[in-house]
Amino acid sequence: MKYLITGGAGYIGSHTVLELLNAGHECVVVDSLINSFDESLKRVETLTGKQVEFHQVDLLDKPALEAVFAKHTFDAVVHFAALKAVGESVAKPLTYYHNNITGTLVLCEVMKAAGCKNIVFSSSATVYGDPATVPITEDFPTGATNPYGRTKLFMEDILVDLHTADADWNVVLLRYFNPVGAHASGQIGEHPQGIPNNLTPYITQTAIGLREKLSVFGGDWPTPDGTGVRDYIHVVDLALGHLAALKKLTERPGVKIYNLGTGKGFSVLDMIKAFEKAIGKPVAYQIVDRRVGDVASVYATTDLAREELGWVATRGIDEMCEDAWRWQSMNPKGFEN
Repeated sequence: MKYLITGGAGYIGSHTVLELLNAGHECVVVDSLINSFDESLKRVETLTGKQVEFHQVDLLDKPALEAVFAKHTFDAVVHFAALKAVGESVAKPLTYYHNNITGTLVLCEVMKAAGCKNIVFSSSATVYGDPATVPITEDFPTGATNPYGRTKLFMEDILVDLHTADADWNVVLLRYFNPVGAHASGQIGEHPQGIPNNLTPYITQTAIGLREKLSVFGGDWPTPDGTGVRDYIHVVDLALGHLAALKKLTERPGVKIYNLGTGKGFSVLDMIKAFEKAIGKPVAYQIVDRRVGDVASVYATTDLAREELGWVATRGIDEMCEDAWRWQSMNPKGFEN
């Protein structure tokens, strides 16, 4: 099978490309490299011994995207490309709405013209907003608390409406929780540009000396230790979830929605302790004010993915932290080494 991967040079995208290649599929990647590095794909090629066709294309550039589709016949698209920082989305809502939503509209227009109507969409647990209870099932009410989450929700609606208008569209929406970790080789991992927005790279960059201390956003949440609780999932498990979703598309399922997580919630302090165990030394941190758009506790029920996709996360918190630390220690400056 041949797949187009948008945002395939990014953190989750590159790990998914690696797993797709290892499974015998062909991958063509388009990525603007705004928040990613093409070095990730070079390393994927080294790890797999297979080639990845890469095009530096922004989804807002419709002619450039059309040129990629003119060269290939794709069985499906995996759509990762988007701006993704919650805090930045609060500060720059217009940028997020334009990039994420307009980019998705352009992608769908080009897919439709090319006759490719199968898509796996990289959604997010942020579409659930501040849930009344946990764990979260796929039928929970949606209602994001920040512009980033709202763009994901709008993008979901666009894809659902496409299927409603044309039953030939097959859509799998993957609402995943908090990706962490890295490939066990230490060759690819998360490389945020600037100050990290996600917990894991902030911890590892602090441990390696790139940051003075970790900022923990809020110590007064209604959780057991006062810090936010999240469902952390190993990025390789997440990548394998996309392979399972692509297999589901071959059944022409219409629209399907799946949570991808572990079904377990860990607090920020839990994660710090797990990293300290993996690193072998304390991690300096400070409790600061809550971050606008954050919520107290979010973790998943993943029964549906297990039942319908045959997928389950198998890597635990210790392996997540060990792999993330291996990546950081082997690549102190990420892909810029």
